[in-house]
Amino acid sequence: QVQLVESGGGLVQPGGSLTLSCAASGSIFRILQMDWYRQAPGKQRELVAGMTSGGSTRYADSVKGRFTISRENAKNTVYLQMNSLKPEDTAVYYCNANLQTTASVLSSAYWGQGTQVTVSS
Repeated sequence: QVQLVESGGGLVQPGGSLTLSCAASGSIFRILQMDWYRQAPGKQRELVAGMTSGGSTRYADSVKGRFTISRENAKNTVYLQMNSLKPEDTAVYYCNANLQTTASVLSSAYWGQGTQVTVSS
């Protein structure tokens, strides 16, 4: 059993900052990739930022220069530092991890329950 638990969401004014955390726990052999997605009302879920186990990162164009993804491998935790937040960043943010539960199985994707981020004055 694998669990991803997000935290850190909330209400923030435009221009403000938030840091999201996602901790993976359970039967984990190796985490290959950890990503942050978001879904706004009426819109499809979209990739915000991702990080491989080797440290390579990728970002959506809409958040480049404002958001930073980082990982703490020893804690199986990924963070999303969000600065200069805009109303259009309002969404439910989800953590996704591509991981192996044992050395002999293929990796699978797991999702967290999501955390709400609202940017409003």
